[in-house]
Amino acid sequence: MRIIPRRIELGKIGKSGDWVMLYGRRKTGKTFLVERFLEYDEFFFVNRDGTVYDRINDEHFTHSEFMRFFPKILGDGCVVVDEFHRLPEGFLDVLHSHAGRGCVLLLTSTLWLAKRLIDRKSPLLGVVTPVSVGLIDEREILVEMSKELKGKELIESAVYLREPILIQPFNPPLREFLSSYLHSAGVMIGELVGEVFSEEEKTVSEIYEAILRGVSDGKVTSTELSSLLYSRGLISKDNPGVLQKYFTTLVNIGLLDKRPVYGKKKKKFVYVHSSPLLDLHFYLEAKYSYTELETPVEFVRKVVDMVVPRHVERFVELLFSKIYGLRPVRVEMPDLEIDIALTDFKKISLVGEVKWKSSVSGKEVRGIEDKLAKFDCKRVVMVPSEDTLEKTPESVQVLTPDDLISLSKESLESLLS
Repeated sequence: MRIIPRRIELGKIGKSGDWVMLYGRRKTGKTFLVERFLEYDEFFFVNRDGTVYDRINDEHFTHSEFMRFFPKILGDGCVVVDEFHRLPEGFLDVLHSHAGRGCVLLLTSTLWLAKRLIDRKSPLLGVVTPVSVGLIDEREILVEMSKELKGKELIESAVYLREPILIQPFNPPLREFLSSYLHSAGVMIGELVGEVFSEEEKTVSEIYEAILRGVSDGKVTSTELSSLLYSRGLISKDNPGVLQKYFTTLVNIGLLDKRPVYGKKKKKFVYVHSSPLLDLHFYLEAKYSYTELETPVEFVRKVVDMVVPRHVERFVELLFSKIYGLRPVRVEMPDLEIDIALTDFKKISLVGEVKWKSSVSGKEVRGIEDKLAKFDCKRVVMVPSEDTLEKTPESVQVLTPDDLISLSKESLESLLS
């Protein structure tokens, strides 16, 4: 059984005080994290019908019974309430009135509650400390999976195994596994975000899903997404400002990442999926409706082969961002596309290219040199192995999977110490 220790998240929880709320969409490992790595005295799980299951004593309670005895057990140890959003809203008042007593861990995967707890008007603001549990950190998954895999297969696997739901069923090679998984479990993958929107109105949920599909289909700015949703009748006018609250929510809950665009006088942002697995799923849905139409696994594999290099680029970008403490940006300049650009405040501090293929010609290497030479900063190129390069680039650092492992180990040790 593979177990990723999630030391970074555990460190955040340990610094958050005695009342903590872990939030994030389904299947990001919230419950597993608590069960495996945290100490607790009581563990309650709230069922969809509002009844409460005592996992330690194997008992069931109505929500009324639970609401009556919950305050009485506070202060006697650490109490976990998983999927607490399914309880009546009066539970929030109970929490507020007993704030600070003992240790409480609350877990939720529902969007509306996470929004309320993040919002300044939240009834529990200052009572619990919200901690987002999203995908596994790039450094941690890379270091842990390096115990099993090497080279190109390690990097590609780490890209997608940041998604905790894939860790146990995974068998290499990655591309073959991913194609089969999508083919057989596509409907279930879509449901990973389903409960996040379960408390929203139907139209609002459709807006969220349309945004997620649109981003996967290459519509990454608010202007492009506004036009898309207006054309589908989901918003009443083509106005990007209407969508800002939806973008904010999707970013806060960890479904989308927001990237500033470098080189524009007016502030501009692009949006990308946080999860490569969900990005691939929504791309297949937006382009081919693969869960609704009969789609051969061989067809899915062709899409996987096409998309994996792009996801490797994003993985390396995020990895470098965390290793060097820099912010990812999108560079938009005439006749210039660049895979990786990281800034320290307003200055670009690192640029890079990712050549994720079996051979890189001398002409391509010279193109990389010329492109990256436009920036006076650290310049890197990521390749599966140095053998793929026909010639060694000048003034550009060549990085391989072994280099990423070393950098990740150093960064993790520094962070955790």
